[in-house]
Amino acid sequence: MTAATSPAQEAQWRRWRAVADLYHAYFTGLILTVVTRRGTADAAEFVFRVFRRQQQERFLPGLAKLGIDHLPPAVAAAQYHYLSNWIGGVHVEYMYESDAKAWIRYPPPRWIWKGTAICGVPGEVSRAMLRGWHANNGAALGDLRLGFVCTKQSVDGQDGLEGYYHQYDHALDLDQRLVFARHLEAPLFDPKTAPALPVDSWPKPRLEKAYRNYAMEYVRTAAPVMVQLFGPEDAGHLLHLTGRLIGMQYFDEVAQALSCGRGGAREFAAFLRALFEAQDDGADVAESEGAFEIAQRSWKLMDDVPDHHPACASVLEGLFRGLAAGCGRHIGVNLRAAKGGRPPLVWSIG
Repeated sequence: MTAATSPAQEAQWRRWRAVADLYHAYFTGLILTVVTRRGTADAAEFVFRVFRRQQQERFLPGLAKLGIDHLPPAVAAAQYHYLSNWIGGVHVEYMYESDAKAWIRYPPPRWIWKGTAICGVPGEVSRAMLRGWHANNGAALGDLRLGFVCTKQSVDGQDGLEGYYHQYDHALDLDQRLVFARHLEAPLFDPKTAPALPVDSWPKPRLEKAYRNYAMEYVRTAAPVMVQLFGPEDAGHLLHLTGRLIGMQYFDEVAQALSCGRGGAREFAAFLRALFEAQDDGADVAESEGAFEIAQRSWKLMDDVPDHHPACASVLEGLFRGLAAGCGRHIGVNLRAAKGGRPPLVWSIG
């Protein structure tokens, strides 16, 4: 028998989901910023590198964590996408056809292109996501016979993104690992035959935190990729601009979940402290003559990122300035970072 959920737990989970929504919006916004400011080719290269990096860092450990690393390659790859995305709140379908062929389908609405954002995503950018991750699963598993066949793309006006993993009887060249077969269609999804997470090892609190971390992970990956691809100056500008735009748009939603309201420097300082807590970052607040200083002791999002650059702090700087603009007019936000852009990050609010 599971224990009843307490009001405190429910409130905590609302805060975590608000953080997830904020970082989800930031990541989608970042892709759109690159599309509109640098063009489709740069956006596709950016998305390819983000998803390839995540695939290299997360795929094999994720198979073991989910307990599916013993399955045939096509089945393991498809079940990974089904289960890992399900944990992050992404609607995915899985259809087993044989040990050598298993389907996945992302029906509408698409998580990554939430709302009207899908109208600004070129097909080339969506294909880059498949090239970065899906096409490389066979190489990661050490089985070059495994490829991905895409049968639909939602950004092209089709009713979802779908395709199947197929283990061929021969090794695939690099350009054969992702192919398109638009004349085919996925079989219908039957939830009763879909894989499920073991309840004992994935209780509700763990799932809620994983839901938050899923969205944050995209930003953790995207920021250093942006710096390495476009250089610190241009990347810092794009990271900051995206944060400012998303922060202005999402303050009300996040503030409601954090039980904060609009106002001036005092209200924003309280909001920021609550946001740090919801991100599992420690912070200390000091007040002097109506101005506030918040010492952010940790930035867990960027912990252990080997190629972290000080320009990555533009994520927070832009985001917090946008959130401040949503809270009230003329709230100044200034950052003083430790060497290398690492914590402590000291924020002056006034």
